[in-house]
Amino acid sequence: MIDNTPAVLVLEDGRTFRGLAYGAQGRTLGEVVFSTGMTGYQETLTDPSYHRQIVVQTAPQIGNTGWNDEDDESSRIWVAGYVVRDPARVPSNWRSRRALDEELAAQGVVGIAGVDTRTLTRHIRERGAMRAGIFSGPAVADVEAMRAEVLASPAMKGADLAGDVTTAEPYVVPAVGERQFRVAALDLGIKANTPRMMAARGIEVHVLPLSSTLDDLLAVEPDGVFLSNGPGDPATADHAVALTRQVLERRIPLFGICFGNQILGRALGRGTYKMRYGHRGINIPVVDVETGRVAITAQNHGFAIEGEPGERFDTPFGAAMVSHYCPNDGTVEGLRALDVPAFSVQYHPEAAAGPHDAAPLFDDFRNLMAGTPAHGSKGAGR
Repeated sequence: MIDNTPAVLVLEDGRTFRGLAYGAQGRTLGEVVFSTGMTGYQETLTDPSYHRQIVVQTAPQIGNTGWNDEDDESSRIWVAGYVVRDPARVPSNWRSRRALDEELAAQGVVGIAGVDTRTLTRHIRERGAMRAGIFSGPAVADVEAMRAEVLASPAMKGADLAGDVTTAEPYVVPAVGERQFRVAALDLGIKANTPRMMAARGIEVHVLPLSSTLDDLLAVEPDGVFLSNGPGDPATADHAVALTRQVLERRIPLFGICFGNQILGRALGRGTYKMRYGHRGINIPVVDVETGRVAITAQNHGFAIEGEPGERFDTPFGAAMVSHYCPNDGTVEGLRALDVPAFSVQYHPEAAAGPHDAAPLFDDFRNLMAGTPAHGSKGAGR
């Protein structure tokens, strides 16, 4: 339950938002971003891509369905802090095991409630995602001291974070039923539902640490390689980019999502940049350049690949193209290599809380490993 302990959110530009402590009490620092999802807060909180970010929920009431033991996307909550407007007083769901604030407190996640999240979201849209801090307890009167802490904290641009969230040891998610393919998945911050989605399609998934070498990948004898989602600035991911280039040279079928899309983009010679406030939510449209179809997608990223919708470009591995884009702002949402078997998307076809328009992309990956063109399916996410 929310208590009467004062709390304050301090942004690096000096803007402050006061409220009450929610979850753990203390102080936390990170990049403040907003997520527009009306459902799926548990998946958001446990998504490794949110590492070192303070997440603002734009939906006014959060916590209605409590917290269960089945929907975590990883082994822990990864957000640096949590900002909500109106916490549910009593959770109500047959799968709920405890209240959201109980789980936040148990995992030491500092939050704040009672914030005007509409005003805060508008401020982030206008000024951009920025460093911030949540402070709760008696020492919340000295705003300048708190802001000094925020300004001394590291920025997200240039942050090398995938190594913080990758698995320490390889593990295997077996195929459901008869195994048809084996995939080596490079864990840059993989979500639990991703191997499940592949396993349901007869794919045995070997999840490997970020530090893996080409020999480590080849030892799996993979039919394909997968690049996962993850946190941080893709400009820092030189090891993953070099490894991806080695995979492309050997023409092993490759599929990447989110951070994996940015890694493939860099491997193909494209640059990346930090977006003003990014895309985070489960209602973001994406257009397939070839078919004109629109998929409503789940997204969580603050960086993007340079390029224009439908653009074709030369790479060290032959021709490639920008295959998908966001009609809201024209940003690149997908890449496809035309001369080697590789494609990627910036959004999340494994979205556990939905939507599921893009789920057929896993069928495309299976088809690619089977020798069928990766974009030959008729799935809505294509």
